[in-house]
Amino acid sequence: MIFNKNLKNILLVVFTTLILSACSTAKKSGNIDGDVYTGKETVKFLASGVPDRIFFATNKSSLTTAARETLRKQATYLRKNKSLNVTIEGHADERGTREYNLALGERRANAAKDYLMTYGISGKRISTISYGKEKPVNPASTPLAWSQNRRSVTVKVN
Repeated sequence: MIFNKNLKNILLVVFTTLILSACSTAKKSGNIDGDVYTGKETVKFLASGVPDRIFFATNKSSLTTAARETLRKQATYLRKNKSLNVTIEGHADERGTREYNLALGERRANAAKDYLMTYGISGKRISTISYGKEKPVNPASTPLAWSQNRRSVTVKVN
């Protein structure tokens, strides 16, 4: 009887462990022109090791240190791929008027474009567009969602 009870407990622990480990496994996929699921969000890449997006503070279009580092990686990639053209999309969070956020998204996209140009990328290869608050990556109305939506994204054109 005791053996039977211990066996049940062991099987229960093993089964529970298997279920929990299956639930916590983070999916990782692709590293060239793909994305990686980090457990919190999906990080998109322009190319292997080259993130496609940068983030901004609330109501700001100035580049952070992290944003400049990402843009340097993008510039290196673009210098190696001279036939590639890109569009930089400017985005904002949901707060503020449509007009304000479109203008803010434009300033953010232009800040990224200007920085890439300082690293020798021709402005003819870079177009910009602002989506303002119209294309959130996270539709929630939370501080985390707002921080994810304040971004510019570099997208390959050809």
